[in-house]
Amino acid sequence: MIALLYVAVVLVGYLLGSIPFGLLIARTFAKTDIRLVGSGKTGMTNVMRAAGKKAAALSLLLDMTKGALSVIVAMLLFNTDFALASGALPWTSEVARVLAALAAIGGHSWSVFLRFRGGRGVATFIGGLMALYWPAAVVGGGIMLIVGFVSRYMSLGSITGAVAALVMCIVLFVTKSYPVEYLAYTVYAMICSIFIFFMHRDNIIRLVSGTERRLGEKAASGNPVAGDHK
Repeated sequence: MIALLYVAVVLVGYLLGSIPFGLLIARTFAKTDIRLVGSGKTGMTNVMRAAGKKAAALSLLLDMTKGALSVIVAMLLFNTDFALASGALPWTSEVARVLAALAAIGGHSWSVFLRFRGGRGVATFIGGLMALYWPAAVVGGGIMLIVGFVSRYMSLGSITGAVAALVMCIVLFVTKSYPVEYLAYTVYAMICSIFIFFMHRDNIIRLVSGTERRLGEKAASGNPVAGDHK
């Protein structure tokens, strides 16, 4: 029975993550298909290039909501009488929340509604972490935005923010005497940090070579650049 609940939270998380808010927002604000602009990704940075700052802010908020809502659904499902009667333990709920958050990131990055295309999962990662342990999300998200907007490289901000969130989770785990629930948060942040590095591998190469596109530089339409951010 617990296995069925795990399947349910993963499925719900994936479907929530698959909602292509960036695509819908770009169509609403700019009457454009974001998949044909810049990187072809559906995240905040490409929305900003296609439809402006207000659209990008809304995209960021909604993509974060996907991650947070997935965790909340998992929490509610594992707090039901059915879950308790099936032998759910406190740590099984924590594992379910992490799985739901990871599934939402997978849905955002490989959306079933976009033929398994999407974004790079940064905002959804921060949203999931917000529901798991909000101080780490605030630190990671804050550093992401500060570094991104000061340097005008959102790829650099995303990588730095992910590492900062991971460090925050590790500090929490150690200072709280190694409780299982905080171990789950740390594992989540570690997996997501590795994933974000992987998804930004082309950006890292361009950052090193000095050819990475900055915020505010207009993206060309009709010929997406595969490595562009989000």
